[in-house]
Amino acid sequence: MEVRKIPKKTVTVIPPKNKFLVDKDKYQQKRVAAYCRVSTDSEEQLTSYNTQKKVYTEMILANKEWCLAGIYADEGISGTQVKHRDEFNRMIKDCLNGKIDYIITKSVSRFARNTVECLEYVRMLKARGIGIIFEEQNIDTLKTDSELYLVIYAGFAQSESESMSKNITWAIRKNFEEGKVQYNYNKLVGYRKGADGQPEIVPEEADIIRSIFTMFIAGLTLREIRDKLLENGVETKCGKQKWSVSTIQNILRNEKYCGDAILQKTVTIDCISKAQKKNTGEAPMYFVHNCHEPIVSREDFNKAQEELIKRNSIPLSARKKAMTVQSKYSRYALSEIVHCGGCGSRFRRCTWRRGGNSQVVWRCTNRLENGSKYCKCSPSVPENELHDAIVRAVNRLYREDTGTYKTLLKVSLNEALGMSGETEKIDLLSRRIDALNRKMMDLVNETVADGGDVNSKDAEFKEISDEIEQLNSQIETIKAAMEADEGSEARVRQISEKVESLQNGMKEYDDTIVRQTIECVKIFPDGKAEIIFGGGIVIEEKVTPLPSIRGRKKKEI
Repeated sequence: MEVRKIPKKTVTVIPPKNKFLVDKDKYQQKRVAAYCRVSTDSEEQLTSYNTQKKVYTEMILANKEWCLAGIYADEGISGTQVKHRDEFNRMIKDCLNGKIDYIITKSVSRFARNTVECLEYVRMLKARGIGIIFEEQNIDTLKTDSELYLVIYAGFAQSESESMSKNITWAIRKNFEEGKVQYNYNKLVGYRKGADGQPEIVPEEADIIRSIFTMFIAGLTLREIRDKLLENGVETKCGKQKWSVSTIQNILRNEKYCGDAILQKTVTIDCISKAQKKNTGEAPMYFVHNCHEPIVSREDFNKAQEELIKRNSIPLSARKKAMTVQSKYSRYALSEIVHCGGCGSRFRRCTWRRGGNSQVVWRCTNRLENGSKYCKCSPSVPENELHDAIVRAVNRLYREDTGTYKTLLKVSLNEALGMSGETEKIDLLSRRIDALNRKMMDLVNETVADGGDVNSKDAEFKEISDEIEQLNSQIETIKAAMEADEGSEARVRQISEKVESLQNGMKEYDDTIVRQTIECVKIFPDGKAEIIFGGGIVIEEKVTPLPSIRGRKKKEI
């Protein structure tokens, strides 16, 4: 057998060739732009703003390797969102169009206080070979180790912004507590800022406001009022003749026109996105009585509120005789409140017909439209069974807790008739406070009985304590409004007379009482029905569902 000799492996280095390519770019000056921003219009900040522009102009022109590509400066703008900064967006657009090689700015917080947006723009520009120099942090984004430091500093900038937002929120709420009202004169028809800084009535605009209230109280609909304003050529605050129904409704609901103000109607849920929502208990509201000169009398304003509530209590579908799945209102009160205990969808009223006989039943909309795959066990409940269960629940509430029943009935009638009902609201709030106090004591007793540490429940105690404090604040606000409302006694007396006529429970099913006192009815597969009253009071009843019969024809109502 022949033996083969394997040659030894060798490696030869090929030296690089001399480059003779022409590279003109390295002899060109870098096109450098400066970005400046200040967040407020204060004199001190404006001085800093002008100083930044001057310093960066001199710095770029003094460097022989740089040429000035522009000074981009946003004045009086927050750095939490890019979309509101016109100069910043113009600078980014010029970068994408190849007009800028480098950006120089004072610090990460000047560039952006939103960590996500900061990194997004830095990476986008870096991918195109465009760098950013942050002077204060000594970061050049084209260097390999820049991003780690940038993430840290951007996080600090966002955290600082969040901290500033909390401080500003605290300051604003302190102003609210002292009754200092902020007015948006650009949208507040009828007022302008006076020489003393307080609201001043604009006579010609005030006449428009008074005419809107007069027409509405006289019985005209919102659309008819809008058409009247258009016919008469009346202009809006912005100088346009296009009035909308929602604008007129907002005017009628605005308490500032009777000289009062409710503060903190909305809350900011995120200081970065500036997203706001209606204040539904996240923070206290403040009622300021007689804080400026009224345009309409308090009597006319209260009449308008009563009229709004009366009209809103009439279901839309009662006029249209139709209802879609998403409709908010129906001619049947139960269409608004009956839900499936299985999937959570609404129930719908149907008429089943078979062999010349018909029967009205309530069925889960999800099961009707999508089949048993999405709602497997929802029952079909005869209407008379549902009505009887509700009547029994109302009467049980009356027998077991007459005080709560009367209070609930008073509050609901107050809302239906447009009356204030402050006393009853205080009663309900006080009952809630008592319940929370009992809950706290039960929690203490339960923890001690289990041999646990009470301090471990601090978070739960604080949550209960905060809610009690908020409820007490609401009570104080209502009491202050009651003292200022001259007509409250007459309205309370009128409500009491109506309650006396309905206080003996419910003799037969009544849509009106259901609309005003019951929040929700949940029907479960086993026939259990939970009737949930205002304030969260739950009473359980039983209904007898119909057996499932295939082939039954149904007609939806």
